[in-house]
Amino acid sequence: MDSKIQYDVIIIGGSYAGLSAAMALGRSRRNVLIIDSGKPCNATAPHAHNFLTQDGVEPSEIASIGKSQVLAYPTITFNNDLVISVEGLDRDFKISTASGEIFTARKILFSAGVRDLLPEIPGFQACWGKSIIHCPYCHGYEFRDQPTGLMANGDMAFEFGRVVQNWTDKLTIFTNGASTLNTEQAAILENLGIVIETGEIVNLEQEAGLLRKVWLEDGRTIELDALYAKLPFEQHCTSAVEIGCKLSDQGFIVVDDFLKTNVPGIYAAGDCITPFRSVATAVATGSKAGAMLNHEIIVQM
Repeated sequence: MDSKIQYDVIIIGGSYAGLSAAMALGRSRRNVLIIDSGKPCNATAPHAHNFLTQDGVEPSEIASIGKSQVLAYPTITFNNDLVISVEGLDRDFKISTASGEIFTARKILFSAGVRDLLPEIPGFQACWGKSIIHCPYCHGYEFRDQPTGLMANGDMAFEFGRVVQNWTDKLTIFTNGASTLNTEQAAILENLGIVIETGEIVNLEQEAGLLRKVWLEDGRTIELDALYAKLPFEQHCTSAVEIGCKLSDQGFIVVDDFLKTNVPGIYAAGDCITPFRSVATAVATGSKAGAMLNHEIIVQM
């Protein structure tokens, strides 16, 4: 790897979106550097689902196959490192890494995803990605018809509760404190057979990451096989915000239909731009971003 090269594109984050963008760019004969810190947000998930041809495959296996295919293109380079800053302007960006290396590029793609902020509830971390899950389209079928919980409140609990109810009629919403559902929302959920529990969760009883019981502050327990959790998060790479990329009210990087951010020369793809977090969505946005980056380079020549 030569830090003196000015790359056509530097991709920050080498998981599904980043690799997908790199493939499009590699096939476009662009000189690309992928920088990845090796901390995908789905690292604890045993299987990926709802991705055509790869349903039920381990996420790490999908990433490994993708990486080997991408690196078969001679203009693609992969660097295991952590980006700590991005500076400069369109066609002249400078990227610094934790190891002290500095690289330059004409264009930047942020695809480092997000970091979930797990609550400090005993047992939560052990279950995260296994039986505490975020998406019914990714994991709901495996827990169909089983006793299931949803840790959410207010409008999120109302909207997401009605969605999850499609997979199981044994659903309990844990508001984890006083409910902020309005009267009409609560009535609709209860008419669907959904139980609303306002007690605070103090412990999650589990075995090897498989949820068994939810313990509430008053000593009651509720048996569960799965728990959906809508968690707060932060951008995994803060450099996007530091260089001026706008975030939505939800905390995602704002992009247009072509995956451009508001900063000229900078694009974004994958989990960092959308609440629809899945391998399939990440791959799709990455592929589109790669094509759009190549097009912009051509237009500027």
